[in-house]
Amino acid sequence: MNEPIPVIRTTDCGTARLLPDVDRDRAWLLTVDGAPQSYVDLDDPQYLEFEYVRRLAHVVDRAGEPGAPLDAVHLGGGALTLPRYVAATRPGSRQDVAESDRGLIELVHEHLPLPGEAGITVHGTDARGWLEQAPEDSADLLIADVFGGARVPAHLTSVEYARAAGRVLRADGIYAANLADSAPFGFLRPQLANFAEVFDELALIAEPAVLRGRRFGNVVLVASRSALDIAPLTRLCAADAFPARVAHGAALARLIGDAAPVRDEEAVASPEPPDGAFGIG
Repeated sequence: MNEPIPVIRTTDCGTARLLPDVDRDRAWLLTVDGAPQSYVDLDDPQYLEFEYVRRLAHVVDRAGEPGAPLDAVHLGGGALTLPRYVAATRPGSRQDVAESDRGLIELVHEHLPLPGEAGITVHGTDARGWLEQAPEDSADLLIADVFGGARVPAHLTSVEYARAAGRVLRADGIYAANLADSAPFGFLRPQLANFAEVFDELALIAEPAVLRGRRFGNVVLVASRSALDIAPLTRLCAADAFPARVAHGAALARLIGDAAPVRDEEAVASPEPPDGAFGIG
C-alpha cells in the first residue's frame, strides 16, 4: 500500500496543508498558514488530538440526554472534527456547519470525506451571516471555533453576535466557543460580559496556568439560559491527560469585574498569539 503524502493547496484564506499522521492510519492534521486547525482520524472520529477540542467534546457529551441526537450548529468547519464526533456519539443528529473558506471545504470533501448518512450539511458562507439567517429556537448546541489565521474575527466578538447566538439556541440550548487570550485578559473579559448580557449561566474551561495568567492559551467559553451541569463537566475536564479547570459562579464574576459588553462598532479580533503558543496538542 502506498504511504499517504501531504496535500498542499491555496484556498480562499491561505495555504492549507493536510499532513498524514505517521502513528495512526488514515489520520490527518490540517494546518492553514502554518497554524494547526484540525486533526481527524477517519477510522475513529471519537479520537480527539487537540486538548481544547476534547474540552468542547465534554460540553457535547453533557448536552441533553446522553447519546440522544442533537440539532447542532458549528461556526467554523476546518476538517469537521467535532461534527464527525457528534455524528459518531449521537447518531441521528442534524448538523449545520458554516465555513467561509470554500476552497477548504472542497479540499476536505476530496481528501477527508464524511461517512454516508452523517447528517452534516456544510454551508460555504460567513459564520455570522449564516447565524443571523438561521431559524429562531432551532439548535440544541452551537459551537464556535472560527479563526482567521490565529485570531477570532472581530464581527464574532460583539454583544450583537452573542444575541444572534442566543436567538438561534433553544431555551435549554448550550453555546460553546474556542477563544484564546492571556493575562490581563483584555479580550476575554469583554467576551464574558457580552454573553452575560444574553445568557444566565456562564463557565470557562482552561488549563490552570492559563486561568492564573501565567501563559497564553485556549479557553472554552460555555453559556446557557438554563443551569449548566458543572460537577460532571468538572470531573471530565480534570480527568484529561492535560487537566483543565472549570471556572463558574463567583470566580467567573470576579474575572469579569467591571468589563463592559462590546458593540459591533467597537469590536476587535482576538489577540495575536505569541510565537509557539499553539503547539500541536
